[in-house]
Amino acid sequence: MRKLALIAVLMGASLTVSYAQPKPDHTVAGFWQQTDNDGHVGGWFFFLKRDDLYEGRLVKMFPKPGEEDKKVISVCARCAGDQKNAPMLGLTIIKAMKRNGGKYEEGNILDPRDGTLYHAQMEVSADGQKLAVRGYLGIPLLGQTQTWTRLPDDAMAPEEIPPESVSPASAQ
Repeated sequence: MRKLALIAVLMGASLTVSYAQPKPDHTVAGFWQQTDNDGHVGGWFFFLKRDDLYEGRLVKMFPKPGEEDKKVISVCARCAGDQKNAPMLGLTIIKAMKRNGGKYEEGNILDPRDGTLYHAQMEVSADGQKLAVRGYLGIPLLGQTQTWTRLPDDAMAPEEIPPESVSPASAQ
């Protein structure tokens, strides 16, 4: 009788373990909506994995209310290298992010307004719906974090996603 009780307990424990498996961790790949600290949606980003590193490029831009008629920055005039004067749409803003579970480290993020390149780290929330993006100088303590929101996988049709942009000079 004791053996039967022990077997029942062990079987029950094994069933409990199978139901307690952790959820699969979410990757950053896909579409994300960037919102500034004032709540304005600035753009949509598309992240993909390339050579075991993750990168995100700007695929849609939203002018601020009242600025719809103003000229929106269309090229990255202050960027360096092959991104100098590259079109903003399709510009890879986040590069070389190494995945470590739900965290992404050792990459960089470009501020296309002034061409400054910052160190970057990111973390996907446990439910996969939020992305904390931190750009910093030197050490992470000296930086700023924004929380982005995941968009559906069909937020843009594949043919609508702008190709990766490069400088017209480097494309020749």
